[in-house]
Amino acid sequence: MTETVSQALHDRALIEEATKKSGLIWVRGTAGPSRALWHLWLDGAACLIGDGAGEQPLADLGLADGGTATVTVRSKDKGGRLVAWQARVVELSPESEAWQAAVDELKGKRLNAPDAETLTERWARECRVLRLEPTGETTQRPGQMPDESHAAPAPASPAITRRPAPAALPKLLRRGRKG
Repeated sequence: MTETVSQALHDRALIEEATKKSGLIWVRGTAGPSRALWHLWLDGAACLIGDGAGEQPLADLGLADGGTATVTVRSKDKGGRLVAWQARVVELSPESEAWQAAVDELKGKRLNAPDAETLTERWARECRVLRLEPTGETTQRPGQMPDESHAAPAPASPAITRRPAPAALPKLLRRGRKG
């Protein structure tokens, strides 16, 4: 009994510290693939904003109020997967006290906003603010990692091309080293 309580406290501390330090978390909702999302840790949960013009897309992830999500956090030092945890999704209603606290903090982390002066009003009109609250379940942690890589192929895009290197490239590269 004490061992499971101790492990639960350790997991909770790991979730909080890793998520606080990571600039991105990978979130998988009930639909679609995992997506890297910027966030902040506030009052025991990862808070994020999206679905508005110019904000991170959340709609295709299936993140509904009261639903669940899996959050994967990388190690700040090594960059590899450190912990994956289950979350309960809570959508904050605009202008509520919790919404205002989250938005005040998120606003400071939102880089390159085109409308910094009216950001809060736009977010209230167009965006969703979500709290991903840990349920206490870690699906992956040090000592309990899966054997498979979980690497996903890049999505199809016209920006991803694979063409042979030009025939003259090796000769050009050699010439650059001599001079």
